[in-house]
Formats: sequence, C-alpha cells, structure tokens
Amino acid sequence: MVNKNVRFAPRWTIFVLDLLCCVFAVTLAFLLRFNFDFEEAPDFPFTKIISIVILVNTILLLAFKVYAGIVRYTTFEDAGRLLIINSIAAVIFILIENIYPEFIGKTTIFPYSVIFINFLGINFFQIIYRLAVKRIFHYLFSVRHKNSKAVIFGAGQEGMLAKKMISDSRKSDVKVVGFFDDHEKLIGKLLENVPVYRFNRGNLSKLKNEGVELLIIAEPYLRKSRLNDIVDMCLETDMRVQQVPSSEKWINNTLDTKQLKDINIEQLLEREVIKINNEEVGKEIRGKKILVTGAAGSIGSEIVRQILNYNPAIVIACDAAETPLHELGISMPESVPVKAFIGDICDKVRMEQIFEIYAPDVVYHAAAYKHVPLMEDHPSEAVLNNVLGTKILAELAMSYGADKFVMISTDKAVNPTNVMGASKRIAEIFAQAFYNHHSNAKNKSISGISPMRVTKFITTRFGNVLGSNGSVIPRFKQQLEDGGPLTVTHPDITRYFMTIPEACRLVLEAGAMGHGGEIFVFDMGDPVKIADLARKMIRLSGREPEKDIKIVYSGLRPGEKLYEELLNNSENTLPTYHKKILIAKVIEYDFTYIYSQIEQLIKLAKNHFNTETVIKMKEIVPEFISNNSVYEKLDIPK
Repeated sequence: MVNKNVRFAPRWTIFVLDLLCCVFAVTLAFLLRFNFDFEEAPDFPFTKIISIVILVNTILLLAFKVYAGIVRYTTFEDAGRLLIINSIAAVIFILIENIYPEFIGKTTIFPYSVIFINFLGINFFQIIYRLAVKRIFHYLFSVRHKNSKAVIFGAGQEGMLAKKMISDSRKSDVKVVGFFDDHEKLIGKLLENVPVYRFNRGNLSKLKNEGVELLIIAEPYLRKSRLNDIVDMCLETDMRVQQVPSSEKWINNTLDTKQLKDINIEQLLEREVIKINNEEVGKEIRGKKILVTGAAGSIGSEIVRQILNYNPAIVIACDAAETPLHELGISMPESVPVKAFIGDICDKVRMEQIFEIYAPDVVYHAAAYKHVPLMEDHPSEAVLNNVLGTKILAELAMSYGADKFVMISTDKAVNPTNVMGASKRIAEIFAQAFYNHHSNAKNKSISGISPMRVTKFITTRFGNVLGSNGSVIPRFKQQLEDGGPLTVTHPDITRYFMTIPEACRLVLEAGAMGHGGEIFVFDMGDPVKIADLARKMIRLSGREPEKDIKIVYSGLRPGEKLYEELLNNSENTLPTYHKKILIAKVIEYDFTYIYSQIEQLIKLAKNHFNTETVIKMKEIVPEFISNNSVYEKLDIPK
C-alpha cells in the first residue's frame, strides 16, 4: 500500500499543479482584462467561472493523462499535448460563452479577450514550471556532478543528439562545453547555449588551457584523412579522443556512456571503403561451388564470409587447424551453405577427395605459412606447404575442370630477402607458367576441338593486413595491456597495411576480372613507419611514449627487410578498370624448365635438406638475397 502511494503521489501532485495553473491563469486574465480594477468590472459570477474552468480542465487533463509524464523529462511532445488541451478548453469556453449566459440572464460570462489571455497564460504557466523543474533536476543530478570538460566534433544532428544524451546522463561525468565543425555557417554560432568553433590548433590549445580534456567525434561519415588530422592534432595537445557510434547503433535509441570508445589504430590506418563491381563478382560466385583453402585464417575466413553475400551453391572451407575451423563453423548461421573440411593441402589424396566429392568451380587458395622468422628456421616446411601445396591444388583444379584458381600471395615475394617470400614467389611462378603452358597447348589444338578445359590461374599480391593473426598491431595491443615495452625491430622499418575486409574485397574483384595468367597488385596506399605506429598507439591509450611506455628496438629478425615492395625493379604495371588494382608485368618462365626445378626443390624439401633447399630456391629466384639470415652466404653468383 505504501509503495502504491509513493508511486502515484507525484502524478497527482502534477495534476493539482496543472489545475492551480488553470485557476491562476483565468484569474489573471480577468484582472488584465479590467486593468486590475474590480470596481469597474461587470458583475461576473467568478465562483461559477472558476468551477467551470476546474471542471473542463479536470476532464481534459484526465483524458489526455498529461499528469502521467515525468516532469524532469519534459519534451516538445509534452508541450504539444498541453497546447492541444488548452486549445480544446478555449473552444469549450467559447461555446459556453455563446450558450450559458442566456440561462443566467447575463450578456457575457467568458469575454473573448479573457479566453485569449487565459489561453496564453495557461500554456505559459504549465510549460514554464515543467521546464523549471527539468532544469533544476538537470543541475542537481547531472551538471553539478560533471567534472570532466569535453568538446564534440560535429555540430549537426548527430552531434546535437550526442550532446543531449551525454548531458542528460546521470552516469556520465562529462560536461560538453563546445562544438567543433567544418561548416562555415555554423562556426561562431551558439547551439543550446554552447559555442561552435572552427577546428584548428589554436582553438584546440585554447580549450585545452581552459580545462577541456576530451574530444568526442560525433560525425559518423568523416573522411579517413580528416579523422587522422583530427586525431594527430589532439595527440599533439595531449587531448583524449573518443568516438560516438552513429545514432542508428544506439541501444534503445539511447546513448550509453559505455558506447563512447577510444579511437583505435585500425580506424586511422584503414582507407575509404572501396567500391567493387558487385555484379561481376556475383556472376563469378552465384550458384557456384567454391573452395577456400586456409579458410580458418584471417584472410580465408573473411573470404568465406564475403562469398556468402553472393549466394554460392556451397562453400567448402578447408583448413588443417581443427579448432579455428570449428569456430568458423559455429559462427555461421545453420542456413548458410558452408561445409567444413579438415585437410592438409600437402596431402594429395585428401585434397583429391574434395575435388571428387564437390568438383569446385572456383578455388580461392589462401592457405600458406606466413611467419618470416619461423620459416627461416624451417625452409623445407615453407617449401612443402607454400610450393608443394599450391602445386597439388593447381594440378587438381586443372584435372577436375575448375573454372578459376585465385592464389593469394604477398609483397614479400617481391625481391625476397627471406625463405617465406621466396617460397611464395616460386608458387606464383608455377601458377603462371602452369596456366600459360596449358593455355598455349589448347590454342595449338585442332580447331574446334579442345583437349581439356583450361583453368584460369590468377594471383593477387598485397601487404600486411590489419589485425591478422600474429601481426604487429595485436602484438602491440598485448604489450600495452602488459604495461610495455613495445618492441620494434628497427627505427626505420616500414610496412604497407590494409584492412582484412578491404583485402578480401579486392581479391574477389581481381578474381572476377582475371582472364588467366595475371598477377594483380593492390594499391596499398603509403607505407607506415612502425616506430610511428607504436608511438601513436601509446598516445591513443592515454599514455606518453618513453615516459609511461618505452619503445625498445630489438633488431631485424631473420629474413626481415626494412622496406616491403609490391613490384620487382624489372616489373611495371598495367591499369585495370579498378583504380586500386593493377596488373604486374612479371618475368615469365618456361614451364618445362620451372617444373623440373620445382620437382627438384620439393624432393630436397621432403628430405628436409634445409641448406640445399635454400640453394635451389635461390637458383629458381635469382633476386632472392637473404637478409639477416644464416643463409646469406648461400647467395648464388649472378
């Protein structure tokens, strides 16, 4: 019983306050109408008038239930409902004025001027006391407890919504004291009594000196270059940067303070979302049987996910890693046509089972050993997995009439300085020579008679992908969590980066546009200095490089080089219809010669003769010059 009274007492309080406003407003209306001189006022039946006002407003307030709202959360909708109620009341008073005086022998009871003044007064009093209560609650329970000053980048709709949600949140200690924006029409204006500034170093430093500690980015569609500019300026002035998700991602249309996230390094390194020819990619995949090797890895799993957008008949996800393959399977809805297939690409019998059972139309070959230092220690395994595995899959694809074979290579295959890069370059050479050999054989066949269906072999070559297993950014994040230091191999080392989704979209696009024999290279943007990357990640975590977190230079790892390349010095490129995809014009090899050399290489690798294996690799790839490796002295004289 007590709980019930506590729950409903405030509603009846609001109800009584609204009625008191009605009585006060009509009384004030009569006073104003007669200039506060009741001696000159006609003989009005004020008791009856007040009774009518109370009765009419009681019925309307109960009907519309305006008393049920929480006053401290008053909105424009609440004000609109009050205007409707008071408009209806005014109409009722006009009707009474035209009907009731005849029954009481009076010429008038509600003068029109009184009705008009009452309408203005009642709306003013009912709305103003609600806004006053809202402001008092806002100050007592929100503003007074907010000690951290922030500015919002983006004074548009998203920024205004973010400001309102942050200001109204009792959980947040953030007080928004300004906006930044790039639009000239907004700069210098006040929005909800908060100034809008032009974003530049001067204004940023000024606000920093005034105690602003945080910049919140509320603009969801900022260009990546602009985002980098903003973050760089904030880091220079030691101001934290956070980002608000776009309003459609808010929980129950409300911004939870937990949704304010620090800007992460991936957001700064990724480029604008690329556009691909979805129709062409769809033609390649729709209704087809697709095999993806290395499907449990970073690239392979993303290729599987993107392929599913184009309605394939089935995707065979092949990998030797049981647990990651299982996790990929359970992450997929049961309705999607994905078949997990455990198998080692070096096991020819097992791989042939895939082609016998499923006869895939397209193969995306992402399986490979990729860790440079590890492959320097185990060159025979690098050859068996990256060269023999590719050779087995390529020959099976051709034998079983697959339409396309898309191999994923690496920038480390260009002028390789390590075993891993050289093994991928040999795989590239084999795939291209293998295709050229069979394509030429078909062209030389008797007119109208094709000896076999020639699989189109396509190679895609790109650099590091953000967040892939074992890459530098996840390692730096773990080192930051452990309190440092961050280990960088060399102060001048640089790498190219792209996101996993971007790389996979380009792989699908290149696979769709390829006619066979091409090696596609991707526009990787500008190379990133790893030491600068480390320093930026430290600052983004709210700490100071060398002061809070040290950077330690550990020296180049075996086989590692300072600068990665996408093209050999002797190569040039041809454009395609996609500005981010180019065709590398590479040296082509005679298939008979290269087949013999690779057979010898595989034989050495199977016997795990590491030194002899590396010597043979350098014979096949003359530009392979070991760096910081025990195999440096094995360089073959030119």
